[in-house]
Amino acid sequence: MGKGFAFVGRQQHIRTDMGDFYIDLVFYNYILKCFFLIDLKTTQITHQDVGQMDMYIRMYDSLKRTEGDNPTIGLLLCSDTSDDMARYSVLHGSDQIFQAKYLTYLPSKEELAREIEIQKEIFRQQQTNKD
Repeated sequence: MGKGFAFVGRQQHIRTDMGDFYIDLVFYNYILKCFFLIDLKTTQITHQDVGQMDMYIRMYDSLKRTEGDNPTIGLLLCSDTSDDMARYSVLHGSDQIFQAKYLTYLPSKEELAREIEIQKEIFRQQQTNKD
């Protein structure tokens, strides 16, 4: 995960008047001083997934964040990402919600190199559209 991450919980339960919610993975980064929420999806990202993560972040900021903590960050790990979702949803321009693609097998060196180039291009497009 990187430096500063501490594991908080798996399937962390948050109860509100809307019902019960379970966040797949919760970490706290003591360097960034913020909670880091991860939602795991076995399908391509959808606008419902983005909305759910946005709600988790807002609920976590309201119910769990304490004075001195920075805003919560959310990461959607999906089996497939979407350029359109990154371009047209709240993901575009968000400093708190990110999408990433994960693989259930170990890719070859060539596949990794190709994927790095694809992700660089997506990032360039997002930066161009941001301006």
